[in-house]
Amino acid sequence: MRMILVGPPGAGKGTQAARLVTKHQLTHISTGDMFREAVQNKTDLGQKAEEYMKRGDLVPDALVIEMVMERLGRDDCATGFMLDGFPRTVVQADALEAAMKQAGMSIDVVVLIEVPDDLIVDRIVDRRMDPDTGEIYHLKFHPAPAEIADRLVHRKDDTEEACRARLEKYHGETSPLIPFYDGRGILKRVDGVGSPDEVSARIAQQIGS
Repeated sequence: MRMILVGPPGAGKGTQAARLVTKHQLTHISTGDMFREAVQNKTDLGQKAEEYMKRGDLVPDALVIEMVMERLGRDDCATGFMLDGFPRTVVQADALEAAMKQAGMSIDVVVLIEVPDDLIVDRIVDRRMDPDTGEIYHLKFHPAPAEIADRLVHRKDDTEEACRARLEKYHGETSPLIPFYDGRGILKRVDGVGSPDEVSARIAQQIGS
């Protein structure tokens, strides 16, 4: 299975990605991890990308596509993969589709996890992180043990203002992917409200177990 996972920040994509990768034995491809690996290993593509990043510039889509296709060509992707965090725009999706077609590949399913904006804000604003372990807690849904509550921190990215800005960017840049993939008949919409188990069950209904 070749899959793309899409959804707004705070929709629970990380939890569901981990479950789907294990259940369907997929290779999880995060563009952030891919960039870091390429830069660390000093590959030709990684060095080119690093030049842009050092200047504070966005890595051009053409270079990103080249890196993604190099990654998809490895043996561990032969039996299936999940793209997480890419594509983010219709321009990227169009370029990815063309590159995959040239390589004799195509995406089988795009899973869209949908959660209302106001609920996402509640989820994110009430998150707290344990700086000692990196564990994420939530004041309502996943409270921290009393003995560590005093050391929890509220990350600057988890304010309402920052969250609304990320949602605005998502709706402006990434939401257009929905009609793009819906028009190709491979988009599966999943209600992301509820427990992780409930959401996982809905995904299984949509894509098969």
